[in-house]
Amino acid sequence: MGLLFNQASQIEGDVASLLDNISNAIMIFDAAIKNYLNNENDIFIKRMEDVNILETAVDELRRGIRHQLYSKMLLPESRGDMLSLLETIDNVIDTTEEVLVQFDIQRPKIPKELNKDFIELVDASCKAADFTVLAARCYINNSDLINDHINKTFFYEHEADKVENRIKRKLFGSDDFVTDLAGKAHLSKFVELIAKLSDDGQDVCERLSVATIKRSI
Repeated sequence: MGLLFNQASQIEGDVASLLDNISNAIMIFDAAIKNYLNNENDIFIKRMEDVNILETAVDELRRGIRHQLYSKMLLPESRGDMLSLLETIDNVIDTTEEVLVQFDIQRPKIPKELNKDFIELVDASCKAADFTVLAARCYINNSDLINDHINKTFFYEHEADKVENRIKRKLFGSDDFVTDLAGKAHLSKFVELIAKLSDDGQDVCERLSVATIKRSI
């Protein structure tokens, strides 16, 4: 991180903490959705609350880092890229919180026959988000592994898209799982919410790709 910051150990620590919190939120989100599918409501609620705490901490860290960047940044031209990274990666943890809250409020009834598909969707979306955090760490530390993590994010985002479409085809292609159109549309919305986590990761990595190229010029 020394390539980006000058005498800014506080920023370095805060950025590391921010990324740690996002990484933890992704893991908790993964477990929480599976708790919901298994009707483990008490555990689901506790995990949702844990993500909320992490999201609040990330917001506080992001605001603090943003303030510090203007006074301690070594390379002013890099400041915009850093601020863009902080804003877009914040969307990842925001999505984990929002999806869990909507599960809690709306309580979608997911047929047991679709549990495996939903788990596969959650796994792909969380992997995309995980590699996004790894790519962000590589960008901060100027690691050569950044392109590898970006490529994996794109791969799992594509996998999430495929599972999303598969579930929707099952929902709308027959009445085996849900018979009414409103019920199909309701479940389809939650499929899209879960897949959004991978889309957020892709957005971050697209910005990281551009920032990495700019750095190398």
